[in-house]
Amino acid sequence: MYGLINKAVEGLVRSKFGDSAWDRIRARAGLPDEPFISMEQYDDKSTYDLVAAASAELGAPAEAILREFGRYWTVYTAEAGYSELLRGAGKSLPEFLRNLNQMHTRVKLVFPHLAPPSFAVSEETATSLTLHYYSHRAGLAPLVEGLIDGLGERFGVAVESRTERIESSNGQAAHDCFHLSWKPRVGTSA
Repeated sequence: MYGLINKAVEGLVRSKFGDSAWDRIRARAGLPDEPFISMEQYDDKSTYDLVAAASAELGAPAEAILREFGRYWTVYTAEAGYSELLRGAGKSLPEFLRNLNQMHTRVKLVFPHLAPPSFAVSEETATSLTLHYYSHRAGLAPLVEGLIDGLGERFGVAVESRTERIESSNGQAAHDCFHLSWKPRVGTSA
């Protein structure tokens, strides 16, 4: 993964729990006390180690850490200079989700070694859809749940989600499905 991910993990921890919590998590993960470089590639293990260290240090399940990171990522990327890219991906939750693969294709222009997940949308109605998530990285479905939460906030909708793991069968790769439904948040006109 690129350093941008680890920088965002650091930003989340520092903003919610303080600098000393970050120092303890970084040390517990066995990572040096030096800044992450956004454009540099880091072994996926570094990120998984950060999540495990945060889980141990904060006394929260790794799934909760990943979900909170997903929410945070939707804000962090906009503030880190990618707001135009995010705006170009869609003006509504379903449009944005349908365009995730195209957005990742554009991101690969900046991060050429990016190995993003892929997504597909099915069973779409005016207020629901199923999002299929395919990744070679294990255990990140809670992060996607957090991204969905954050995107719901971005687009002013309250999202309900049910996650289902689909195992390989009939030529279909194993993946996670997120069955989503939404309605405008109270006090919004979305």
